[in-house]
Amino acid sequence: MTETLATGVAFQPDQSAELHNIIHGELRTLQWGPSHGYGIVHALRTSSGDALQVETGSLYPALHRLERQGWVSSEWKVTESNQRAKFYRITATGKRQLAVDRGRWQQMVDVIDLIMQGDSEGGKA
Repeated sequence: MTETLATGVAFQPDQSAELHNIIHGELRTLQWGPSHGYGIVHALRTSSGDALQVETGSLYPALHRLERQGWVSSEWKVTESNQRAKFYRITATGKRQLAVDRGRWQQMVDVIDLIMQGDSEGGKA
């Protein structure tokens, strides 16, 4: 599956990287408060400027994985439109994991930045 970023760059994500991005995005979204699946999808889409399009086929398995790992908890509630839905909430363990992931992500960004700077100097780092 080829995707196009907001920058216009097309890429083919591997499934493990895509799953990691979805999981990290879900944890980040749930920091703002409990939400149901549609709310998570909407928040991810909005906060990414429509660059991250998460399908339900990826969303719910990722949420179930997060729940098994203890990073989120869930409970059934009634939505604003009076429909029953499962609401997810980030746990203390999930918040700690999100902090670890942010640190790793920043390290990766820093490394890529160093590589790209070296690239612009004719390969000299």
